[in-house]
Parts: sequence; C-alpha cells; structure tokens
Amino acid sequence: MSINFVIPCLLGVESVIAEEMRSLGAENVVAENGRVLFSGDESILARANICSRYSERIQILVGSFEARSFEELFQGTKNLPWEQWIGKADAFPVKGYSINSALFSVSDCQSIIKKAVVERLKSKYGIAWFDETGPVHQIQFSIMKDKVSLLLDTSGAGLHKRGYRTEANGAPLKETLAATLVNLARVRSYHTLYDPMCGSGTILIEGAMLTHNIAPGVNRHFSAERWDVIPQNVWETERERARDLVIRESQFVAYGSDIDEEALRIAKENAKRAGVADKIQFEKCDIKDFSMKTERGTLICNPPYGERLLDIRQASELYKIMGKRFAPARGRSYYIISPSEEFEADFGRKADKRRKLYNGMIKCQLYMYFK
Repeated sequence: MSINFVIPCLLGVESVIAEEMRSLGAENVVAENGRVLFSGDESILARANICSRYSERIQILVGSFEARSFEELFQGTKNLPWEQWIGKADAFPVKGYSINSALFSVSDCQSIIKKAVVERLKSKYGIAWFDETGPVHQIQFSIMKDKVSLLLDTSGAGLHKRGYRTEANGAPLKETLAATLVNLARVRSYHTLYDPMCGSGTILIEGAMLTHNIAPGVNRHFSAERWDVIPQNVWETERERARDLVIRESQFVAYGSDIDEEALRIAKENAKRAGVADKIQFEKCDIKDFSMKTERGTLICNPPYGERLLDIRQASELYKIMGKRFAPARGRSYYIISPSEEFEADFGRKADKRRKLYNGMIKCQLYMYFK
C-alpha cells in the first residue's frame, strides 16, 4: 500500500530532511516551506520514525481540499477514507490551526472535522456510537489560505524525544536541531568533535550517534505501533534493520566542556543512556581557557543568546572571547549558532558561510568558519 506522508519541521531544515528521506528509501520526496512530503509503504512509515534524525514527527496525509465554508469543510472531510486507518474502538481526537483562511475559528473547525469523521465511520461500520477506548489516532488539521490538509500523527511524542535526555539544563538545544548542526558541519566517523559550551551534551551525543549510524528512535515507541492496520512485524523488522546498520568501530572522538558541574553530570548521564559514553570526554573548563587537544577538529556550539541566560552585553563579550580562542587553522572548522546580527563583528571575522535556522521560535544564523 502506498501512503502519502508529511513531515513538519523547523524552518531551514527542509533540504536536510528531504535528503535523509531519499537515503531511507522514501519516494516522491518534495521539500516545501516548513515541511517535507514523501510516499512509501508501512515499512517506510516505521523506518522514518525509527531512523529520522531531523524530523519533528511523521504524519500520514489522509487528504487535502479547499474549503471556504463549514459545509465544504464537513463534506471534504467526510469524503476521505478514515476507515482505512481508524477502527471501531479507536480514539481519534482532533487538533490543528488555521492561518489566513475564511474558516478562522479553530474550535469550530475542530468540532466540524470530528463530526464529519464520525459520520463517515458510522456509515462504514454501521454503528451509532464510538467509545474511543482503543489506540489513539491523533487527527491534525492545517488550513492555510483556505487549503485544508488532514493528517494522522504516527509518532506520538515528538521525534526529538530520543529517550536519552531525561533531564536538561538551562536552555537546551532540541535534539533534532543539534543533529542538523552536526549534518551541516559534515561530521564524519574519522573526525574529532568539540563543544566547549556543551551544557547537557546534546550536540556531542547527536554527533556520536550520527557517525556510528545509531538510529535515534530505535529504543522508543510510537503511536502507530498500537494501530491494528500496521502489522507488528514491520516495527520489529525495521528495528532489527536499524541495529544491523550500526557502525561499531570508528576513529570518532568528542570533547565536551562547560563551567557548570551540574550540566556536565547531566551530559555524562545522557551520553551513557545514548550508548556513546565511551566516545565522549567531558571536563570542566571556562571558554577563556579553551583550546583544542588535537591538530584537526570540528567545533560546534550553541552559546547563550542574551535572551534568556545572559544579557546581550554579556553575550557580546562572550563572542569576543570565542573569536580569540577559535583561531583559524588548517584542518579546524567552527560552527556557531546565534540569533545575534552583530555576531561576526563581535567574533572578529566574517563567516565563510551563513545559514538561516530557527531554534524554536528564535530566528538564528549558523555561522560557519572552515577556511
């Protein structure tokens, strides 16, 4: 069975996800603004959930249509094949959003979509009441410029929740964004990776997982695993496939440092849970005393922004110190994510390349120094 999927994602990550989906065997991959579309079978559904490093969640696109009235919304929803996915006892809550559309009341859209799905299932199953005690099939709607997309979430908890980070410090970077930074820095299995402001260790852990091809979702569960329409052996086969592809031996090594001892304790625990503790060395060190331990190395960091953890003046001072410590040298590259428009001036050098990324709702630039 060919299924159409949608991946909602952080802005700026679309092309990275599209490339990843092609490598996983997905078909008809198209990157759009804030989302990636693709198609595949039940195996691809499981594989994308288990293996995707950069996606926020995997959704099934049940259908799309235009609607400018509640009647059009009701009929459009009722015409879709909900019975393919939702069983007689299954739960199917509805949530979503509407932007720049004639139908702007989210609560009204929610109740009309729910009513339409109920009417469709009533006619298919010949029953008048749904007690919804079975597995959850979360219906998600998006209405943009009067175009309605109706989706089913297959992931449950967001895919950034790998399971290794049970506690974090300060303002942690989402695992999906950390993995994206590692991808954009082109970290390989023979590289040495540094993060001198490592916090709870997310960048280094994602670097170790990527270079050893450890699937981020291999040890967690997903909503669609409980669905009757997807054979259980699909998930078992895909987990086995992911474990078989793990690279056991490599030259990769990572060094993390921070001034916060509690953050370092958390980072060590997280690395242990992720199964990469033997690849990462942590130490307490102030950024003003930082230096690379090796001739070659890739440094990725997410310094405090001056929005939550430090004020803007302190952040500016920090960038100046970083500019002195991160000296240009053959075989060394530096990747720093920051929302500051003054970063290059404070750092003391123009970036070789910049890339716009969003850290949650904060618009940032990834400043890349590799020459």
